[in-house]
Amino acid sequence: MQIKKPKVLLVDDEPNILKTMNICLEDIGFKTTQCLNPQDAVEIIRQQRFDLAFVDLKMSPIDGMEILEEIKRCAPQTTVVIITAHGSIESAVEAIKKGAHHYLQKPFDFVELQLLAQKVLEYHNLKIEVRELRKQTEQLSFPGDIITHNQKMRQMIELTGQVAETNLSVLIEGESGTGKELFARLIYQKSDRADKPYVKINCAALPENLLESELFGHVKGAFTGAVKDRQGRFELADGGTIFLDEIAELTPGLQAKLLRVLQQKEFERVGESITRKVDVRIIAATNRNLEEALKEGAFREDLFYRLNAVRLKLLPLRERPEDIMPLIQHFLDKFAQGQKAEISPQAMKALRLYRWSGNVRELENVIERAVLLAKNKRVKISDLPEEVRCAIDNPEQPLSLEEVEKLHIKKVLQLAKDLNEAAQILGIDPATLWRKRKRFDL
Repeated sequence: MQIKKPKVLLVDDEPNILKTMNICLEDIGFKTTQCLNPQDAVEIIRQQRFDLAFVDLKMSPIDGMEILEEIKRCAPQTTVVIITAHGSIESAVEAIKKGAHHYLQKPFDFVELQLLAQKVLEYHNLKIEVRELRKQTEQLSFPGDIITHNQKMRQMIELTGQVAETNLSVLIEGESGTGKELFARLIYQKSDRADKPYVKINCAALPENLLESELFGHVKGAFTGAVKDRQGRFELADGGTIFLDEIAELTPGLQAKLLRVLQQKEFERVGESITRKVDVRIIAATNRNLEEALKEGAFREDLFYRLNAVRLKLLPLRERPEDIMPLIQHFLDKFAQGQKAEISPQAMKALRLYRWSGNVRELENVIERAVLLAKNKRVKISDLPEEVRCAIDNPEQPLSLEEVEKLHIKKVLQLAKDLNEAAQILGIDPATLWRKRKRFDL
């Protein structure tokens, strides 16, 4: 397949400068159109499309500023570099304010021009990509603020629509920051309980005695500080939906009480013997592997199967790189508050190379910080945290233990003649290998 050459318009009334630039840019694979007469440039701009334009500032009878204005009017997709002589920097800065991307100061050498042209082309291609992504984003429906182009994640969204119409319990698995709460809310919003209460609680945020009270309520005098009767989250959610985040953090005692709610739809408040009935749909989420917790005896098997009527496994951001650009654009628009914001090619490169161990939540925080720090809403690499900046110098960042295990099992499965041999090589029994294959989707 033939690679399309970048098209560049060169406008300068000095023949030697034009000739030099032409040789220099063709040497790195650019297709150039030379224009010695600035008046002709206006007509060329109207008839042809260019990726880049290098335009001299001081020309007559039409100067570079007028040509820049014509390009912005007729061909706004073209990225413009203004060529300026020594002592005309102020004019070049003015040109940048009017829409030029950069300036090149005379005299310049071959290498300087080539490096600048390649950097400007990188920026231009990024600009085109962002524009195309915006179009795609406008055409695609992203329910519940879940921004994704990933096929598996889109399938998860479709599944939420089917699940929402039932009263089945749902278990959402995924690393921190992958969007578990967004999926839970989407299920609620699509369900016939959407006009009923939606109550959420983080099971890892409170100690056992307070969590039990939060979930099931208490009566006056049940414990120190219980000065009056109080409804729990299950009572508040009656008829609606409750979202239990970090479900794996529940103690065995609370797991037993939650199982009773699932099976018999009843409970007692702390310090009370009156049994209360409740009709609540449960959506649970965890960033831990519950199958491993079952094996370790940290989670009840009967509760797991009750919660696991429908299971959604959300992918980490590193496994869906096609989502990084649209998510960046979404957060840029969100935090720029109506102003036009953009990201330099170098900053974008770092954002793409970084591993995002904190997933979408970490990306959102990084973009929010960068937009606040950026001058004129243009995010540069210096506006990013140090660990993100370092991704350019060290793209091969260390893998997590879970990632190493997944890659190793995948490699052994490819080499072994069957599953029994793979289990033998790994030093585990076939049942454990089966569980790990299911866990890693291998």
